[in-house]
Amino acid sequence: MSNPEIPQKLKLLAMAGSPRRGCNTDRLLNEAIAGAAGQGLLVKQVTLADLDISPCQHCDACIQLGGRCVIEDDMQQIHQDIREYDRFIIASPVFFMGLTAQAKAMIDRCQALWVLKNVLNLPVCLKTGPARKGIFISAGGTRYTNLFQGSVATVKSWYKTLDIEYSGELLLPGIDMCNAITEHPAFLKEAFLLGQQLAN
Repeated sequence: MSNPEIPQKLKLLAMAGSPRRGCNTDRLLNEAIAGAAGQGLLVKQVTLADLDISPCQHCDACIQLGGRCVIEDDMQQIHQDIREYDRFIIASPVFFMGLTAQAKAMIDRCQALWVLKNVLNLPVCLKTGPARKGIFISAGGTRYTNLFQGSVATVKSWYKTLDIEYSGELLLPGIDMCNAITEHPAFLKEAFLLGQQLAN
């Protein structure tokens, strides 16, 4: 049993939403993770493209199952982590003005947690303590003025459902080719500092 007088380390769930390994958003995410880990956060990193996550069927079975999704795949563990962790990062490039299919499928499958909170009136978070916080990291190849508008709206809605405060973002237009981010060390530094802020 943990000693309530000893502060527990914050746990960070970092989600890589790009299907392209080791490129721009992955590198930015890794910098943010390094910043957070340097402040003592315990980190779990997941690559959504490597997981078996089926799309939400909107079957409403989660209502009868007490907020548990009827689809048995890797999303069951993601649901558990979301309910237990304190800090969150989702990193996704922009595909057709929105999140990647991998990131959006994961978010849509959180319908079960929406039901848990808004239909069954049960808590999403399984622990008490300080407010939970999350950040969003994204890069896009074009420079449209509204390039990140759809993605930010989706992530903010997702975080709100999960009782996570949207507490920061790094949105970088004009970053397209794989490893283009290496030409912008200042952006990598920004990601590192943003990760550090999750310790607060």
